[in-house]
Amino acid sequence: MKDEQKKNVKAASPEPDFMWGDLLHFGVNIQCDIPVEKWGKYKGEDIKLMTAADHVRFDEGVFDRLTDRMAARGMNTIVIDLEEALLYPSHPELAVKGTWGVERFRRKLADLRAKGLEPIPKLNFSTTHDIWLKEYHLMVSTPEYYRVVSDVIADVVSAFDTPRYFHIGFDEETFGHMRKHSIAIVRQGELWWHDFLFIVKEVERRGVRAWCWSDKIWHAKDEFLRRMPKSVLQSNWYYGGDFTLGLPLKGRRQCNFPDAYVALEKAGFDQVPTGSNWSCDDNMAATVAFAKEHISPARLKGFLAAPWVKTLPQFETLHEEQIDQVVAAKKSFEGK
Repeated sequence: MKDEQKKNVKAASPEPDFMWGDLLHFGVNIQCDIPVEKWGKYKGEDIKLMTAADHVRFDEGVFDRLTDRMAARGMNTIVIDLEEALLYPSHPELAVKGTWGVERFRRKLADLRAKGLEPIPKLNFSTTHDIWLKEYHLMVSTPEYYRVVSDVIADVVSAFDTPRYFHIGFDEETFGHMRKHSIAIVRQGELWWHDFLFIVKEVERRGVRAWCWSDKIWHAKDEFLRRMPKSVLQSNWYYGGDFTLGLPLKGRRQCNFPDAYVALEKAGFDQVPTGSNWSCDDNMAATVAFAKEHISPARLKGFLAAPWVKTLPQFETLHEEQIDQVVAAKKSFEGK
Protein backbone atom coordinates (compact mmCIF):
# COMPACT_ATOMS: atom_id res chain seq x y z
CA MET A 1 0.00 0.00 0.00
CA LYS A 2 1.33 3.43 -0.84
CA ASP A 3 2.26 5.79 1.99
CA GLU A 4 -0.48 8.24 1.06
CA GLN A 5 -3.07 5.47 1.17
CA LYS A 6 -1.85 4.35 4.57
CA LYS A 7 -2.45 7.82 5.97
CA ASN A 8 -6.12 7.54 5.10
CA VAL A 9 -6.68 4.22 6.85
CA LYS A 10 -8.04 4.51 10.38
CA ALA A 11 -6.99 1.63 12.62
CA ALA A 12 -9.89 -0.47 13.90
CA SER A 13 -10.41 0.31 17.58
CA PRO A 14 -12.93 -0.74 20.21
CA GLU A 15 -15.36 2.07 20.95
CA PRO A 16 -17.18 1.07 24.13
CA ASP A 17 -20.51 2.67 24.90
CA PHE A 18 -19.43 3.04 28.54
CA MET A 19 -15.79 3.43 29.57
CA TRP A 20 -14.16 1.48 32.38
CA GLY A 21 -10.67 2.87 32.17
CA ASP A 22 -7.28 3.19 33.78
CA LEU A 23 -4.62 5.88 33.35
CA LEU A 24 -1.15 4.45 32.76
CA HIS A 25 2.06 6.36 32.21
CA PHE A 26 4.49 6.01 29.34
CA GLY A 27 5.91 9.46 30.09
CA VAL A 28 6.29 10.92 33.59
CA ASN A 29 7.97 14.31 33.12
CA ILE A 30 4.89 16.08 34.44
CA GLN A 31 6.04 17.49 37.75
CA CYS A 32 9.03 19.54 38.88
CA ASP A 33 12.33 20.29 37.16
CA ILE A 34 14.38 20.48 40.38
CA PRO A 35 16.20 17.21 41.22
CA VAL A 36 14.53 15.81 44.34
CA GLU A 37 15.58 12.37 45.48
CA LYS A 38 12.79 11.96 48.01
CA TRP A 39 9.53 13.83 47.76
CA GLY A 40 7.76 11.48 50.10
CA LYS A 41 6.45 7.95 50.35
CA TYR A 42 3.40 6.26 48.92
CA LYS A 43 2.46 3.12 50.81
CA GLY A 44 6.06 2.67 51.91
CA GLU A 45 7.72 3.31 48.54
CA ASP A 46 9.98 6.25 47.79
CA ILE A 47 7.99 7.50 44.83
CA LYS A 48 10.57 9.82 43.19
CA LEU A 49 7.69 10.73 40.90
CA MET A 50 8.05 14.45 41.04
CA THR A 51 11.34 15.00 39.22
CA ALA A 52 11.82 15.28 35.48
CA ALA A 53 14.56 13.08 34.00
CA ASP A 54 16.55 12.83 30.78
CA HIS A 55 15.42 9.25 30.15
CA VAL A 56 12.22 7.24 29.88
CA ARG A 57 11.08 5.54 33.09
CA PHE A 58 8.73 2.84 31.86
CA ASP A 59 8.67 -0.97 31.88
CA GLU A 60 7.02 -2.58 28.88
CA GLY A 61 6.58 -5.93 30.60
CA VAL A 62 4.68 -4.33 33.48
CA PHE A 63 2.53 -2.41 31.01
CA ASP A 64 1.69 -5.57 29.07
CA ARG A 65 0.79 -7.52 32.20
CA LEU A 66 -1.40 -4.72 33.52
CA THR A 67 -3.26 -4.28 30.25
CA ASP A 68 -3.74 -8.06 30.04
CA ARG A 69 -5.26 -7.90 33.51
CA MET A 70 -7.53 -5.02 32.53
CA ALA A 71 -8.81 -6.80 29.43
CA ALA A 72 -9.29 -10.15 31.18
CA ARG A 73 -11.36 -8.54 33.93
CA GLY A 74 -13.69 -6.60 31.65
CA MET A 75 -12.17 -3.13 31.46
CA ASN A 76 -12.22 -1.54 28.02
CA THR A 77 -10.33 1.78 28.02
CA ILE A 78 -6.75 2.88 28.64
CA VAL A 79 -5.69 6.52 28.84
CA ILE A 80 -1.98 6.75 28.05
CA ASP A 81 0.09 9.62 29.44
CA LEU A 82 2.60 10.20 26.65
CA GLU A 83 4.75 13.24 27.40
CA GLU A 84 8.48 12.56 26.83
CA ALA A 85 8.04 8.88 25.96
CA LEU A 86 6.79 9.36 22.36
CA LEU A 87 8.87 10.80 19.53
CA TYR A 88 6.97 13.69 17.96
CA PRO A 89 8.02 13.84 14.30
CA SER A 90 7.47 17.59 14.18
CA HIS A 91 9.63 18.18 17.26
CA PRO A 92 12.22 15.43 17.82
CA GLU A 93 14.01 17.78 20.22
CA LEU A 94 11.40 16.82 22.85
CA ALA A 95 12.74 13.26 22.97
CA VAL A 96 14.85 11.86 25.83
CA LYS A 97 16.93 8.70 26.12
CA GLY A 98 14.68 5.75 25.39
CA THR A 99 11.84 7.68 23.72
CA TRP A 100 9.75 5.37 21.53
CA GLY A 101 9.47 5.95 17.79
CA VAL A 102 6.02 6.28 16.26
CA GLU A 103 6.02 2.94 14.47
CA ARG A 104 7.00 1.03 17.60
CA PHE A 105 4.29 2.85 19.52
CA ARG A 106 1.70 2.13 16.83
CA ARG A 107 2.45 -1.59 17.16
CA LYS A 108 1.72 -1.33 20.88
CA LEU A 109 -1.55 0.47 20.14
CA ALA A 110 -2.51 -2.36 17.77
CA ASP A 111 -1.83 -4.86 20.56
CA LEU A 112 -4.06 -2.92 22.94
CA ARG A 113 -6.89 -2.78 20.43
CA ALA A 114 -6.55 -6.52 19.83
CA LYS A 115 -7.04 -7.03 23.57
CA GLY A 116 -10.29 -5.06 23.40
CA LEU A 117 -8.92 -1.88 24.98
CA GLU A 118 -9.54 1.52 23.41
CA PRO A 119 -6.35 3.61 23.72
CA ILE A 120 -6.85 7.31 24.45
CA PRO A 121 -3.90 9.74 24.31
CA LYS A 122 -3.10 12.23 27.05
CA LEU A 123 -0.73 15.20 27.00
CA ASN A 124 -0.89 17.55 29.96
CA PHE A 125 -0.82 21.21 28.95
CA SER A 126 -1.15 22.59 32.48
CA THR A 127 1.91 24.73 33.19
CA THR A 128 2.37 22.74 36.40
CA HIS A 129 2.70 19.54 34.36
CA ASP A 130 4.33 20.52 31.07
CA ILE A 131 8.03 20.01 31.89
CA TRP A 132 8.00 17.50 29.03
CA LEU A 133 7.86 20.50 26.66
CA LYS A 134 11.44 21.36 27.68
CA GLU A 135 12.38 24.92 26.61
CA TYR A 136 8.87 25.52 25.28
CA HIS A 137 7.61 25.21 28.85
CA LEU A 138 9.25 28.62 29.36
CA MET A 139 7.55 30.08 26.27
CA VAL A 140 3.95 29.63 27.40
CA SER A 141 1.44 31.83 25.54
CA THR A 142 3.92 32.92 22.86
CA PRO A 143 3.58 32.30 19.10
CA GLU A 144 6.30 29.63 19.32
CA TYR A 145 4.44 27.85 22.12
CA TYR A 146 1.20 27.79 20.15
CA ARG A 147 3.03 26.42 17.11
CA VAL A 148 4.64 23.59 19.07
CA VAL A 149 1.39 22.73 20.86
CA SER A 150 -0.46 22.55 17.55
CA ASP A 151 2.28 20.40 16.03
CA VAL A 152 2.43 17.80 18.81
CA ILE A 153 -1.36 17.51 18.94
CA ALA A 154 -1.34 16.76 15.21
CA ASP A 155 1.44 14.19 15.71
CA VAL A 156 -0.49 12.39 18.44
CA VAL A 157 -3.78 12.38 16.53
CA SER A 158 -1.93 10.83 13.60
CA ALA A 159 -0.14 8.23 15.74
CA PHE A 160 -3.46 7.16 17.29
CA ASP A 161 -5.26 7.10 13.92
CA THR A 162 -7.68 9.85 15.03
CA PRO A 163 -8.85 8.67 18.45
CA ARG A 164 -12.30 9.46 19.79
CA TYR A 165 -10.88 11.50 22.67
CA PHE A 166 -7.72 13.41 23.53
CA HIS A 167 -7.07 14.17 27.20
CA ILE A 168 -5.40 17.59 27.50
CA GLY A 169 -4.88 17.66 31.28
CA PHE A 170 -5.11 21.24 32.64
CA ASP A 171 -5.10 20.32 36.33
CA GLU A 172 -3.38 22.02 39.26
CA GLU A 173 -2.22 25.20 37.51
CA THR A 174 -1.74 27.14 40.74
CA PHE A 175 1.23 28.76 42.48
CA GLY A 176 0.91 26.28 45.34
CA HIS A 177 1.36 23.33 43.01
CA MET A 178 4.50 24.89 41.52
CA ARG A 179 6.49 25.20 44.74
CA LYS A 180 8.94 22.52 43.52
CA HIS A 181 9.56 24.20 40.16
CA SER A 182 12.55 26.39 39.39
CA ILE A 183 10.16 28.93 37.87
CA ALA A 184 6.41 29.34 38.45
CA ILE A 185 4.26 30.03 35.40
CA VAL A 186 0.55 30.30 36.10
CA ARG A 187 -1.96 31.60 33.57
CA GLN A 188 -4.89 33.48 35.01
CA GLY A 189 -8.08 35.16 33.85
CA GLU A 190 -8.46 35.67 30.11
CA LEU A 191 -5.06 34.18 29.31
CA TRP A 192 -5.96 30.83 30.88
CA TRP A 193 -9.17 30.70 28.88
CA HIS A 194 -7.44 31.80 25.68
CA ASP A 195 -4.87 29.02 25.89
CA PHE A 196 -7.33 26.39 27.05
CA LEU A 197 -9.76 27.16 24.23
CA PHE A 198 -6.91 27.31 21.70
CA ILE A 199 -5.86 23.77 22.64
CA VAL A 200 -9.45 22.53 22.59
CA LYS A 201 -9.84 23.97 19.09
CA GLU A 202 -6.61 22.33 17.92
CA VAL A 203 -7.95 18.96 19.08
CA GLU A 204 -11.46 19.44 17.73
CA ARG A 205 -10.44 20.66 14.28
CA ARG A 206 -8.79 17.28 13.79
CA GLY A 207 -12.04 15.44 14.45
CA VAL A 208 -11.32 14.48 18.07
CA ARG A 209 -13.19 15.34 21.26
CA ALA A 210 -11.18 17.15 23.93
CA TRP A 211 -11.20 15.74 27.47
CA CYS A 212 -9.90 17.62 30.53
CA TRP A 213 -9.53 17.59 34.29
CA SER A 214 -12.23 19.81 35.82
CA ASP A 215 -10.11 21.54 38.49
CA LYS A 216 -11.06 25.03 37.29
CA ILE A 217 -14.58 24.58 38.66
CA TRP A 218 -13.25 24.30 42.22
CA HIS A 219 -11.82 27.82 42.14
CA ALA A 220 -14.07 29.62 39.64
CA LYS A 221 -17.38 27.78 39.60
CA ASP A 222 -19.63 30.39 37.97
CA GLU A 223 -17.01 31.34 35.38
CA PHE A 224 -16.35 27.69 34.58
CA LEU A 225 -20.03 26.88 34.07
CA ARG A 226 -20.47 29.95 31.89
CA ARG A 227 -17.42 29.57 29.67
CA MET A 228 -16.53 25.88 29.47
CA PRO A 229 -17.72 24.39 26.14
CA LYS A 230 -20.16 21.51 26.53
CA SER A 231 -18.16 19.73 23.84
CA VAL A 232 -15.30 19.12 26.29
CA LEU A 233 -15.58 15.85 28.21
CA GLN A 234 -15.12 16.49 31.93
CA SER A 235 -13.21 14.49 34.52
CA ASN A 236 -13.69 15.89 37.96
CA TRP A 237 -11.47 13.94 40.34
CA TYR A 238 -11.60 13.22 44.03
CA TYR A 239 -9.55 10.59 45.85
CA GLY A 240 -10.95 10.77 49.38
CA GLY A 241 -13.60 8.73 51.15
CA ASP A 242 -16.09 11.38 52.30
CA PHE A 243 -18.62 12.25 49.60
CA THR A 244 -20.80 14.40 51.85
CA LEU A 245 -22.31 17.25 49.84
CA GLY A 246 -22.45 20.88 50.95
CA LEU A 247 -19.51 20.88 53.35
CA PRO A 248 -18.12 24.34 54.26
CA LEU A 249 -15.73 25.69 51.64
CA LYS A 250 -12.08 26.28 52.55
CA GLY A 251 -9.69 29.00 51.41
CA ARG A 252 -10.51 30.37 47.97
CA ARG A 253 -12.58 27.38 46.96
CA GLN A 254 -15.92 27.98 45.27
CA CYS A 255 -16.87 24.33 44.93
CA ASN A 256 -15.88 21.21 46.86
CA PHE A 257 -14.78 18.04 45.08
CA PRO A 258 -17.99 15.93 45.38
CA ASP A 259 -20.18 19.00 44.85
CA ALA A 260 -18.40 19.58 41.52
CA TYR A 261 -19.85 16.35 40.13
CA VAL A 262 -23.35 17.61 40.94
CA ALA A 263 -22.69 21.09 39.52
CA LEU A 264 -21.41 19.59 36.27
CA GLU A 265 -24.48 17.37 36.04
CA LYS A 266 -26.91 20.22 36.64
CA ALA A 267 -25.15 22.25 33.94
CA GLY A 268 -25.42 19.41 31.43
CA PHE A 269 -21.78 18.35 31.01
CA ASP A 270 -20.76 14.86 29.96
CA GLN A 271 -18.59 13.31 32.65
CA VAL A 272 -16.06 10.57 33.34
CA PRO A 273 -15.61 10.69 37.14
CA THR A 274 -12.10 9.81 38.25
CA GLY A 275 -11.04 7.95 41.36
CA SER A 276 -7.79 6.53 42.69
CA ASN A 277 -6.19 4.36 45.34
CA TRP A 278 -3.70 7.19 45.93
CA SER A 279 -5.36 8.15 49.23
CA CYS A 280 -7.60 5.24 50.17
CA ASP A 281 -8.59 1.86 48.83
CA ASP A 282 -12.34 2.42 48.92
CA ASN A 283 -12.39 5.58 46.81
CA MET A 284 -13.18 3.88 43.50
CA ALA A 285 -16.20 2.07 44.90
CA ALA A 286 -17.42 5.27 46.56
CA THR A 287 -16.90 7.31 43.37
CA VAL A 288 -18.92 4.86 41.29
CA ALA A 289 -21.74 4.66 43.86
CA PHE A 290 -21.92 8.46 44.16
CA ALA A 291 -21.97 9.00 40.40
CA LYS A 292 -24.66 6.39 39.90
CA GLU A 293 -26.88 8.32 42.31
CA HIS A 294 -26.10 11.88 41.17
CA ILE A 295 -25.25 11.81 37.44
CA SER A 296 -27.73 11.13 34.66
CA PRO A 297 -27.02 7.97 32.64
CA ALA A 298 -27.24 10.11 29.51
CA ARG A 299 -24.25 12.18 30.60
CA LEU A 300 -22.25 9.58 32.52
CA LYS A 301 -19.79 8.28 29.92
CA GLY A 302 -17.75 5.99 32.16
CA PHE A 303 -15.19 5.94 34.94
CA LEU A 304 -11.45 6.40 35.05
CA ALA A 305 -8.91 5.27 37.64
CA ALA A 306 -5.69 7.23 38.13
CA PRO A 307 -3.19 5.46 40.40
CA TRP A 308 -0.47 8.12 39.80
CA VAL A 309 2.57 5.90 40.05
CA LYS A 310 4.99 4.95 37.31
CA THR A 311 4.57 1.85 35.17
CA LEU A 312 7.49 0.12 36.88
CA PRO A 313 7.92 -3.20 38.74
CA GLN A 314 8.02 -1.66 42.23
CA PHE A 315 4.52 -0.28 41.67
CA GLU A 316 2.99 -3.26 39.88
CA THR A 317 1.07 -4.50 42.92
CA LEU A 318 -0.44 -1.05 43.46
CA HIS A 319 -1.52 -0.99 39.81
CA GLU A 320 -3.04 -4.45 40.13
CA GLU A 321 -4.96 -3.38 43.22
CA GLN A 322 -6.27 -0.33 41.37
CA ILE A 323 -7.49 -2.45 38.47
CA ASP A 324 -9.19 -4.89 40.81
CA GLN A 325 -10.91 -2.02 42.62
CA VAL A 326 -12.30 -0.75 39.32
CA VAL A 327 -13.54 -4.22 38.43
CA ALA A 328 -15.26 -4.63 41.81
CA ALA A 329 -16.92 -1.22 41.41
CA LYS A 330 -17.99 -2.16 37.89
CA LYS A 331 -19.75 -5.31 39.15
CA SER A 332 -21.56 -3.31 41.81
CA PHE A 333 -22.56 -0.63 39.30
CA GLU A 334 -23.95 -3.27 36.95
CA GLY A 335 -25.74 -5.10 39.78
CA LYS A 336 -23.67 -8.26 39.49
